[in-house]
Amino acid sequence: MKKLLALVLAAAMVLSLAACGNDSGSSSGGGDGDGGAALKIAIVSSPSGVDDGSFNQDIYNGVLAFTKENPASSVDDIREESGDSAAAVQAVADLVAEYDVIVCCGYQFTGIGSLAQDNPNTKFILIDSWPTIGDDEVEADNVYAAYYAEQESGFYAGMAAALTTTTGKVAVVNGIAYPSNVNYQYGFECGVKYVNETEGMNVEVVEIASYAGNDVTGANVGGNYVGNFSDEATGKVVGNALIAEGVDVMLVAAGGSGNGVFTAAKEASGVMVIGCDVDQYDDGASGDKNIVLTSVLKVMHDTVYNSLNTVKDGTFKGANVTLKADTDSTGYVSESGRCQLSAEVIGIIDAAEAKVKTGEIVPAANFNGVTPETFSW
Repeated sequence: MKKLLALVLAAAMVLSLAACGNDSGSSSGGGDGDGGAALKIAIVSSPSGVDDGSFNQDIYNGVLAFTKENPASSVDDIREESGDSAAAVQAVADLVAEYDVIVCCGYQFTGIGSLAQDNPNTKFILIDSWPTIGDDEVEADNVYAAYYAEQESGFYAGMAAALTTTTGKVAVVNGIAYPSNVNYQYGFECGVKYVNETEGMNVEVVEIASYAGNDVTGANVGGNYVGNFSDEATGKVVGNALIAEGVDVMLVAAGGSGNGVFTAAKEASGVMVIGCDVDQYDDGASGDKNIVLTSVLKVMHDTVYNSLNTVKDGTFKGANVTLKADTDSTGYVSESGRCQLSAEVIGIIDAAEAKVKTGEIVPAANFNGVTPETFSW
């Protein structure tokens, strides 16, 4: 069974370039960096594109930070329209000869292993997956591949939801049951369980059977899955269905589909959401209120920015890594004005976060041998 974990994101720059087709133009940023080696960079994303306000955009922001400091370098953003794994790998194959670095956004790009081996002069940055050839994970000198421990950030979300709900019902809405999404779901469930047992509460995690997901092994993982990362309409349907069940706090880990969940929450009364991957507080604005309770993070832009700098200075090394709380690769937003958590709730979550960093608390993940049912501390 493949080892699959994940992490990422802190908040940051909100520049975006909507892409369609295989050549959407290039951006060299602007800025006063010394330039260094000029790199031709491509970022290949899912159907929701690099302006999804979440996963893809945070990765893209890491590229933009690099090109701003290195204006001789350029980036083209390519949106793979189908989301199909074979099509995603083919999209990379179609352009591999044209670029120095290719940034691949998401699990659907896991199959680039052979492509990377056949093109040793091209560097690859792979987020949310490790490269595979067939069913086997491989390491390659020209691929820096990062998983994140999303279950840690999901854990903080579950705690925040359980400590804030007034109905006693909370939920997670996901896109597709890729490992990163299952990690968020399992971590959330563990966070609720932790609060129930340590704070004497009885909060329920609501799952609608018709939206249950199957992970990459085919196992039913429950949850509430839209089935796509770019389907706002269905996202809104799922959000409304959960609200009808009495849910008043939802973690939304669904890419562009999550925008529909946000809309459902804005149109309801007393419903809040928890943003995912990046600080989504600004997306929660709705008249004179804001529906975002907090956002949970996986700091992908730093991974991409740092990796591009190693390509520039000649120190790039391929590796398969899992990034966790101990390197501040996971987390949640607690800053005043960017969340609506009480000081008491922040104190409780911070105390648990310290235990996550030391390994005293290990939330369940898709493939770490812990399930929400067996989770203990």
